[in-house]
Amino acid sequence: MTSAARAAPSPDTIAAIRAIVGEKGVIEGNDQAPFLSEWRGRWPGEAAMIVAPASTREVADIVKICAAENIAITPQGGNTGLVGGQIPSGDEILLSLKRMRRIREISPLNNTMTVDAGLTLAEAQKAANEADRLFPLSIGSEGSCQIGGVISTNAGGVNVLRYGNTRDLVLGLEAVMPNGEIWNSLKRLRKDNTGYDLKQLLIGGEGTLGIVTGAVLKLFPIPADVVTACAGIASSADAVALLSHMQGATGGAATSFELMSRRCIDLVLKHIPETRDALQSPHPWYALMEFSSGQASGLRGVIENALGDALEKSLIADATIAESKAQSDMFWRIRHSISEAINGEGLGARHDVSVATSDIPIFLEKAGAEVERVAPGARIVAFGHIGDGNIHYDVIPPDGAGPNALDEKRPMIEAAVYDVIDLFDGSISAEHGIGRHRRDTLAKRKSAVELEMMRAIKNALDPQGIMNPGKML
Repeated sequence: MTSAARAAPSPDTIAAIRAIVGEKGVIEGNDQAPFLSEWRGRWPGEAAMIVAPASTREVADIVKICAAENIAITPQGGNTGLVGGQIPSGDEILLSLKRMRRIREISPLNNTMTVDAGLTLAEAQKAANEADRLFPLSIGSEGSCQIGGVISTNAGGVNVLRYGNTRDLVLGLEAVMPNGEIWNSLKRLRKDNTGYDLKQLLIGGEGTLGIVTGAVLKLFPIPADVVTACAGIASSADAVALLSHMQGATGGAATSFELMSRRCIDLVLKHIPETRDALQSPHPWYALMEFSSGQASGLRGVIENALGDALEKSLIADATIAESKAQSDMFWRIRHSISEAINGEGLGARHDVSVATSDIPIFLEKAGAEVERVAPGARIVAFGHIGDGNIHYDVIPPDGAGPNALDEKRPMIEAAVYDVIDLFDGSISAEHGIGRHRRDTLAKRKSAVELEMMRAIKNALDPQGIMNPGKML
């Protein structure tokens, strides 16, 4: 069924949904504003009704009503997405999971935790820690993003190098399907070879195939020792070589390995109060590294020796190891503040791309040349998770130009960068997803076979097209 056949909810429908969730579950008036815009302000939204059910059963009852009347639904977690996938655009029911925050079970013996989808990532991390376990997913918005949201977008973050993306950290799911049926597959199994792995369709599905309401998450032992270091580097090629060197020298103890250009540091120092340079003198590139071990001592010595060898091999020009948790937090504050600092310079064109790690240096070189060709003088702010090949490649207006100076050239800049990505068989979206922002680009750059397969899955599970319409496909 096409989107044209979808209906706006009638007063009777709104009353029926209100009866399901109660007055506490209906968001009205001025309280709606935070749900209808995302933090960059790029996609203002509209919704016929905003509801926050308190249980999976309430979600299912709402979806059944919407399915019966062809009413579209936009699921929303913490509203921290960067591609507009969580913002409604018309007569949808916006369904927020914010009231579903139970920790259903923590099993240290199984290294699992079963939680509601509305639990924030920070709350999940804290609960795991209190059980003497680690939930390793870590992203800049972890204080407000929700488990259902990070699952639906397959969030990545800074620890993918060691622990994998979200889809690697989920053992089981509970979801409400587009017809209102509850699919309960909250299994704690590490092995289950009984056919299609259906949960993987919903992980990264951006709410287009169903609404995630609960999950079984993988936990890990808490490291006994963590060492954070920052190194100044002459080139991105040296950074790639340094990653390989440090992984080998530490026996794979690297948990995070972040690449930042000098421009990233300058923008953070300019726009973010109470930040300071990690090293005494400036360098073209920086590597922010974190290592962890199950042993309570000895790791720092290993890192010092490895960095000393890297200095002798001219892979780094300088380095420092955090002497305290506070200093480590300052290093990470610089990294996590880059996107916020960029906002102070204008929208420009932002890219979340990935290539094979070894291709990062040549990608940066070729993409830089193409951006200069289509937008002379534009500034490139490159940073990201070098260990998994994910580069946030942001192009901002020339120094001194207005914040909207690149608005007209944004489509040309994006096309130029994506053309370079295609040369390396890379991805136009490494971790942020498709949403509204990259929907049309995806349609142009995915193969016909891939798009046909994706649409077949969507039509099979959501034939009415009511789940998060206008996103992804």
